[in-house]
Amino acid sequence: MSTRLPDETTLHRSDTPHHGTGLRSFPQARAANRTARITAAGAAWLAGATAYPRSTLVQWESHPTLPGVLPCGSAFDVVNVPALFGRRMLGHLWTDGPGSGPVATHRGRMLLFASPGTAQRLPSLLDWEEWGGGLEPRGGTDRRQDRGDGRVPSLLCHGTGDAVTVPPLTCTSSTPGPRWVVAPDTRAPWLPGPDVLLWACVRVARSTPAPADQDSIFPPADQGANVYDVSRRR
Repeated sequence: MSTRLPDETTLHRSDTPHHGTGLRSFPQARAANRTARITAAGAAWLAGATAYPRSTLVQWESHPTLPGVLPCGSAFDVVNVPALFGRRMLGHLWTDGPGSGPVATHRGRMLLFASPGTAQRLPSLLDWEEWGGGLEPRGGTDRRQDRGDGRVPSLLCHGTGDAVTVPPLTCTSSTPGPRWVVAPDTRAPWLPGPDVLLWACVRVARSTPAPADQDSIFPPADQGANVYDVSRRR
């Protein structure tokens, strides 16, 4: 079995940075449960991340409904964020920033494809800006440090030596497993660098209300206790 990929996606072309108010339609398209479709050029770009691109394409075309596994570090890095945080990052990138590269969802998290080297530099930039308490290095080793505000969740940066699962060539909004939110549609898609993703992370963190201060000299109230109006006591 083989499949023929379309020439264009239904969402956008991602080969250059994007600006303008027209980008505000992107969150609405996602809200309408639309699934991005990968093109033949986009599949060729993804396959280029492997040692044997042609063999990879043949295998994908033979099994178009199966996800693939691709190495990071050569064609792209991936920043893996919780889904809600990722949606907010995309909102800022598309409404106030340059747009995004390919983006996928998998197991409740969002995978933002970034330029090679981002996995190495982004943690350092976040630490330098004192926003890196919840960020983990590539490979997923947990070294979270509680900054106390809870606004920056745990992020994973996948670079050289790591691999990520990518959505199949053909999938719909009801297809289980990984799905494209922004599918690659050219052989050279624009990819955000660590500076752009740093900006998006900080914008989300600053726009997220901090949790209420939990420090108190009084013990927590007993929900089952009787309440008396002591002002009426004689």
